[in-house]
Amino acid sequence: MSATPFVSLIDSPNSIKSDIPPLLGASVTELTAWVQQQGQPGYRGKQLHDWIYNKGVRSLADISVLPKNWRLELADIPIGRSSLHYRSVAPDGTVKYLLQLTDGEIVETVGIPSDKRLTVCVSTQVGCPMACDFCATGKGGYKRNLTRAEIVDQVLTVQEDFQQRVSNVVFMGMGEPLLNTENVILAIKSINQDVGIGARSLTLSTVGIRDRILQVAEHQLQITLAVSLHAPNQALREQLIPSAKPYPIEDLLAECREYVEITGRRVTFEYILLAGVNDLPEHALELSKRLRGFQSHVNLIPYNPIQEVDYKRPTRDRIETFVNVLQQQNTAVSVRYSRGLEADAACGQLRTSKR
Repeated sequence: MSATPFVSLIDSPNSIKSDIPPLLGASVTELTAWVQQQGQPGYRGKQLHDWIYNKGVRSLADISVLPKNWRLELADIPIGRSSLHYRSVAPDGTVKYLLQLTDGEIVETVGIPSDKRLTVCVSTQVGCPMACDFCATGKGGYKRNLTRAEIVDQVLTVQEDFQQRVSNVVFMGMGEPLLNTENVILAIKSINQDVGIGARSLTLSTVGIRDRILQVAEHQLQITLAVSLHAPNQALREQLIPSAKPYPIEDLLAECREYVEITGRRVTFEYILLAGVNDLPEHALELSKRLRGFQSHVNLIPYNPIQEVDYKRPTRDRIETFVNVLQQQNTAVSVRYSRGLEADAACGQLRTSKR
């Protein structure tokens, strides 16, 4: 029987069109159903799953446990792996990868090692339509959503390169994840169940798209939701994130509160500190009032510079003052100094060109 794909593996309609969808991202149940469609015994599904996720095979022809004749029939069935276009290493060990997809588009992912963990920062779109004023990714425009296979592939690529199990995944790379909700949810489930990374070690970052946070809540994923707030009021937020204009900050926070009620999980609010723009003590006080009574945590990110704009990183004294104001108001807060700054692999610096 000739090999043909099956419908449940097809990604959402806004993904790249293909007559033969990739197998990467499929669960063992899906793979088992697929091999049975090809007239093969069900246990071949577990074999495929093991070779795709644990052995990192890039071609079905290389799966030696499969019958030779069937492997020949599978020659045109893609697994869904990207190819390495460019790789650079920062002095702190952070590795930036530019990965070439099957249609020639380039997407960026980052591997961030530390003593006890290996974190992967994955992209969800080619480019980004949100146009945040301080972010390099949005300056390059938007091309398309990534499929679930293209998202999961980034985790496997970093894992193979480091020869080390990935412990954490953050959806903080190129793109707005909640403009690609269906494929992102599928990828999260695959990274959790197929790659084997605990749900509580996965973080989904979003600027906030109306009603999409509640869509995520319905899946009860036990992941960390990180909302990129970056301002304590709507006027300043629109200045920094023009695409936030249709979604008032009051509505966004109301949706976040409902997310907490549904999931029982707190929300992390990402806040990039820009010198003289949103880092004043009065900004910290306004932010703390916004979040009063909220099951939340503020993650401050000192700005990482890009060439296109003149924003500056605040001094350490200014950062400490901001932290102190929040703490005095009993707002949970931490400061994250991004890794990979020298390789343009830090938060807000991701782009598809070599640098």
